[in-house]
Amino acid sequence: MQSTVLLTGASGFLGRNLDAALRTADYAVRPVSRRHGTDFGRMLQPSAWLPLLAGVDTVINCVGIIAESGAQRFVTLHEQAPAALFRACEQAGVRRVVQISALGADSQAFSAYHLSKRAADDCLRSRDLDWFVLRPALIYGHGGASARLFMRLAALPCIPVIGDGRQMLQPVHISDVVACVLRCLDAPRVRLTLDIAGPERIAYADWLQRMRRAQGLPPARLLRCPPWLAMALAGPGRYFSPMLRADNLRMLQAGQQADVRPLADFLGRMPRAANIPLFFTDALTTRI
Repeated sequence: MQSTVLLTGASGFLGRNLDAALRTADYAVRPVSRRHGTDFGRMLQPSAWLPLLAGVDTVINCVGIIAESGAQRFVTLHEQAPAALFRACEQAGVRRVVQISALGADSQAFSAYHLSKRAADDCLRSRDLDWFVLRPALIYGHGGASARLFMRLAALPCIPVIGDGRQMLQPVHISDVVACVLRCLDAPRVRLTLDIAGPERIAYADWLQRMRRAQGLPPARLLRCPPWLAMALAGPGRYFSPMLRADNLRMLQAGQQADVRPLADFLGRMPRAANIPLFFTDALTTRI
């Protein structure tokens, strides 16, 4: 008998990859997103979730926005709706819940994005459930919105960076995030918070140069932007991309680093080192 997974955020980059991988692994998927007819921002009470949980064995929540716009608010989508979902899981007897958070949603969090993610994580960790809180670093791979933005930046004649561009990152390929989620579905050890990052620590400027090389372009000069000027430009920049908001630039300045050994132990292998072909593959076209 097929196991049924409720997948929220099913139309996003991670959601699409998870949906395809779950179906390939013979899970029945119940997708939840605005594209599938459910407004997450209105699902603020457990009673709204209970009909969707009938017959469900596992819940995966991967709803996330990188910037607020209109009715799309961090507190609603990242905190209130997930909290209602987790309470509904308790009521419906759905034991296993996987929460996709973000690297940096910890005691050092300072942005509204990370604080709202951490609030949902804390809520889930307080429930009587078999939970997993997964905190991915910057995810790259074919079809990702952030990857497309960074590819466009890397292709410019001069690559814009904040300060000296030496902010350290540990980008992780979409296939490793999906593999980790799938492992959560049958892992004997539960109630686990796990950072998901790549094995390589690389400076932001070097990451963009690698993306440039992936596009067949030679190295480019850096256009160094002082942090104060980058913040001033974030106002008009938000109209070009939500990634260019001030809080997102502050998160970039803070960098991303994590110990990958717990992830390697959980997966039974090291996460993939970044190479040029991986920029153009998704989870299914990369052997999970």
